[in-house]
Parts: sequence; structure tokens; C-alpha cells
Amino acid sequence: MEKITRICRNEEETAKFAALLAQRVKAGDTFALYGTLGMGKSVFARGFIQSLTKAEEVPSPTFTLVQSYDAPNFEIYHFDLYRLKSPDEIFELGMEEALYEGVCLVEWPEKMGGYLPKNCFSIQISAHPEGREISISSTSAEKMARLQDLGL
Repeated sequence: MEKITRICRNEEETAKFAALLAQRVKAGDTFALYGTLGMGKSVFARGFIQSLTKAEEVPSPTFTLVQSYDAPNFEIYHFDLYRLKSPDEIFELGMEEALYEGVCLVEWPEKMGGYLPKNCFSIQISAHPEGREISISSTSAEKMARLQDLGL
């Protein structure tokens, strides 16, 4: 599977990279954000959301589980599934509609089990000696084609 990798030295670079990615999204896109606690998933989501909306504050939805934001062409849904006990709980959050009509950023996507869309963007954020390594992949050739110049 093809992937794009970028090293971000600090939170500012992470937010800028997320903003660059956000300029290529379409309604129906889902971004599965993988990484351990403190890796920068919320920083990435904040940069992404702020680049497409007028939101000044983008809190992590750790306790609310989901926050939504109006973008010009779609709604952005930011999910934090860390506290879910069962994959079926996503239906209580209105995730099914969000996955089809909006753009979803999902922290802790492994909590969705088999409900995670197969052709979503998978974003792995991991520690790197120079900061954070962000790798993006998808099983969808169309989705990856939209990101061709991000790896430069």
C-alpha cells in the first residue's frame, strides 16, 4: 500500500501539515488518527479544522466524544473514541450519518472495530528523533492521488 510520510519537528509544523491535507478533502472522507497518548492526534485535528472553519478554539472531544464544525462545503466531525466500551456505541454518537455526509476525524479509530470504513485515510503519528513522523495511507487510489504533492 502506498503511503506518504512527513516529519514534523513541532506542533506548529504538525498543524500546518494537517492544514495542507485539509485543502484536499471531500465530503465523505474519514481520517483515522492512530497514535499513542501525547503523539499529537488532537494537534493534527485542530490544525485541520481551523484551516477550514472559523473556529478559534478546537478542544479535544475527550469527554463529549464528538464535536462538529461548519466548513463551507460540509460539516467536520471530530470524534475521540478513547472512552468507548463497545464498537456499537458509535451509533449513539450519530457517526453513521457523519461518515456519509461529512468529513470525519477519528481519534482512537481502533475502538470502531469493523465499522471503520475500509477506504478511509489512515494517519499514523509516531515518535521520531526529530519530532513526529506522520504517515498517511489509504486503500483508495483516488484518495491517494489527491495527496500526491504532500510527500514533497
